Amino acid sequence: MGDVDVAETDIAGLPAYPFIGPDDNPFVPVTGADLERLERPVGKVKLPFGGWAWLVTRHEDVRQLLRHPGFSSDQYKPGFPVLNPIPPKQDDASGLFIFMDGEAHSRFRKMLTAEFMIKNIRRIEPLIEETVVEALDRMEKLGAPADLMAEFALPVPSMTICHLLGVPYADHDFFQDHSRVIMDRKSGPAEVEAALGALAGLLGDLVEAKRENPGEDLLSRLTLERVDTGELRKDELVSLAMLLLVAGHETTANMIGLSALVLLQHPEHLEALREDPSLAPGMVEELLRYLTVVRTGLPRLAMEDAEIGGQRIRAGEGVVAMLAMSNRDQSVFSDPDLFDPQRREAHRHMAFGFGLHQCIGQPLARAELRVALVELARRFPELRSELSLADVPQRPMAVTFGVAELPVTW
Repeated sequence: MGDVDVAETDIAGLPAYPFIGPDDNPFVPVTGADLERLERPVGKVKLPFGGWAWLVTRHEDVRQLLRHPGFSSDQYKPGFPVLNPIPPKQDDASGLFIFMDGEAHSRFRKMLTAEFMIKNIRRIEPLIEETVVEALDRMEKLGAPADLMAEFALPVPSMTICHLLGVPYADHDFFQDHSRVIMDRKSGPAEVEAALGALAGLLGDLVEAKRENPGEDLLSRLTLERVDTGELRKDELVSLAMLLLVAGHETTANMIGLSALVLLQHPEHLEALREDPSLAPGMVEELLRYLTVVRTGLPRLAMEDAEIGGQRIRAGEGVVAMLAMSNRDQSVFSDPDLFDPQRREAHRHMAFGFGLHQCIGQPLARAELRVALVELARRFPELRSELSLADVPQRPMAVTFGVAELPVTW
């Protein structure tokens, strides 16, 4: 990606992107060495599958980029800056509205907006609480030490989104395992293709089952109200459901695991949360800012000449909004590398993106994170990590950053 003025020899000398943080601290999104090489606030980086793109890092500039109508989210357009290992295919696009622009994007988003409104998420909070309690019951029954990722962080969002969509409990492990293959940048094309095919097959069968025997779930409603009326094709619904399943599970699971790890490094904040659960909403906003699990950032393609952060971007050039660095912009966040649950400006983070394409499921993610952390603090007052911070295994090649496991005791 990039204009013809950048020679291959010049590309070779650019900082390689996506960045990988230091091995000994999962809370740092980029090493000091990479920071020193990066031109800021807008500079060129080398992409993992060839070519280059502009990297935008400043908070104000990222906001400008993500709301600018002259930049496309359509990864199927020629020249789009590719950050994941699987070359995009046009015939995979049906229902994947996060990669669409304009009316095509609005068409799908409008179908889901009401489902994820705050008032509707509040109605399902008892379900979230029940899911969290059940996971902690299982973990406690297994006994210490336990892997908090496997026993808690992964199953809570998995079970929640499966319930919302109407995916049977028996299929939850199948979905969870295949989702992690899809969201791992180390997975090969054949692995991802097989995982996508398996999920599509399961969801396609499920749509037919919902048509015959509908329930009180999102997949049933969309089948009856959209597919059967001709507003939505079946393959579009399958892709839409797959997007919600994979994205809604992986990001929240990593946030729960990393948030628990942060609080284990700061037991005074864990104690404060146990004493006063009303602190949870503010703490969640600061955790979202501090961790920003979508560390690869949000890629865009310039469809017209534009200026971002004082840098001229030509039509046809790729741009990446690095959310993790924008959420540590010291012009917006004082002492940005410090985790501060009392931070007044934490709500200005862009962990869910910004503009028309910002995450539609963010009310659900916030609720899951809040309920999970409050109940975890309450249930295990002596919770502590079995590993030092430097020894916690990371997943730096995941599309959304996280830790591979988190052994704890209590």
